[in-house]
Amino acid sequence: MMLIRYITQIGRYFLMLKEIFNKQTKWSVMKNLIFKEIDDLIIGSLGIVAFISFFVGGVVAIQTALNLTNPLIPKYLIGFATRQSVILEFAPTFISVIMAGKMGSFITSSIGTMRVTEQIDALEVMGVNSLNYLVFPKIIALLLYPFLIGIAMFLGVLGGWMAGVYGGFISSAEFINGTQMDFIPFHIVYAFIKTLIFAMLLATIPSFHGYYMKGGALEVGKASTVSFVWTSVSIILFNYILTQLLLGS
Repeated sequence: MMLIRYITQIGRYFLMLKEIFNKQTKWSVMKNLIFKEIDDLIIGSLGIVAFISFFVGGVVAIQTALNLTNPLIPKYLIGFATRQSVILEFAPTFISVIMAGKMGSFITSSIGTMRVTEQIDALEVMGVNSLNYLVFPKIIALLLYPFLIGIAMFLGVLGGWMAGVYGGFISSAEFINGTQMDFIPFHIVYAFIKTLIFAMLLATIPSFHGYYMKGGALEVGKASTVSFVWTSVSIILFNYILTQLLLGS
């Protein structure tokens, strides 16, 4: 019974994706909606992303330094490990899971509140495609999500450099040498491909749970929790699949 419910929900989700791109809202209206979503979702997340990235990058560098106790192991590996950890996994995946809580809860609660207060029904009565009106601007706004992850990558490595150098674990030249060593440009491409997929999940899964929720104010809170769980699960699952496809040999 539960399996059938999950399959039904997945089917409804893909039908929702199809409906989002039908019957487009006028550009003059859509333009303002997109700018509002960019402000709420991207610019509004800059502070928390910068803070977390900087300090986690620092922690990765310190943890690596503390575990390199063998004097035969070169210290530049601290910079190498920090770069690899931040670019490959921390910035695209860990930040996306955090954003599933921040952005996801915001999207689900805002659309869920519109459902409870019958604003979505009012849009439908006026002949507006409510899914296009509500979800499409979020998808377009989150095309800028790689910009946020790019900042997270830079600040993560910067945090690692500052923690390593000012903590007395490594010299600046050694850390920079480590970050430049064996650099594979495709790793950046891989990270941004993942980021765009995660951006689509962050825009659509919370919207799905907000749009199709039933009940009152209490159910809005429950829908936000459920959307966070499923967005996080989807991000981790897609992370595994994309890593296997793009990096697995």
